[in-house]
Amino acid sequence: MILGTAAEGPFQKNGYVLGCERTSAAVYIDPGDEVEQLLGFIAEQGLRVSHILLTHAHVDHVSGVAEAKRRLQAPIYLHQEDQSLYDNAARQGAMFGIQVEQPPPVDRYYDEQDAITFGDYQVAVHHTPGHAPGGVCLAVTKHGAAGAPALFAGDNLFAGSIGRTDLPGGDYEVLMKAVTEVLFAFPDESIVYSGHGPETTIGRERRSNPFVLEYLAARPG
Repeated sequence: MILGTAAEGPFQKNGYVLGCERTSAAVYIDPGDEVEQLLGFIAEQGLRVSHILLTHAHVDHVSGVAEAKRRLQAPIYLHQEDQSLYDNAARQGAMFGIQVEQPPPVDRYYDEQDAITFGDYQVAVHHTPGHAPGGVCLAVTKHGAAGAPALFAGDNLFAGSIGRTDLPGGDYEVLMKAVTEVLFAFPDESIVYSGHGPETTIGRERRSNPFVLEYLAARPG
């Protein structure tokens, strides 16, 4: 799989472009402040982006959606539970003292029964609320290939940490349930590409993430 990633200030949020090496079909995950860098990557690689996929609608994950939509003309996908956050993206930006272009309307809400494809690859959508009501994890596999999926987990799980739950719509218990019951259902070797910071694996976070270990130790039984 062709993988391009970039992060820009002020939020240093990771944006991702995934491409099929055989067909050049691609998806762009969470266009943010890095949008010009990744649009350049798309052009350099000769990729054809068929979907703009959002893991959730906090402002740092949607600040580049308007430009990405203008340039790529690809449909925007979002979980319906994050529509309110999405509608207030410009207002979210103002709260941080930055100007954000309001993104255009969502083209389609995720349906967890549908598989999104780009070339030889398939994206399965898993609802993982807690950091945001409509947070999702995007699990990417190659048709006919063995091995664990690559997980694009938004701001739910980080290397050695978890997403914050003090923003509107956040809920610690809901997030921890999503991490331990949805994300940890994937194989240990699954690589986790988070919204901020370096990549990690499910196994590493299962064994050593201090927030997860504290949560599991406090549970009855």
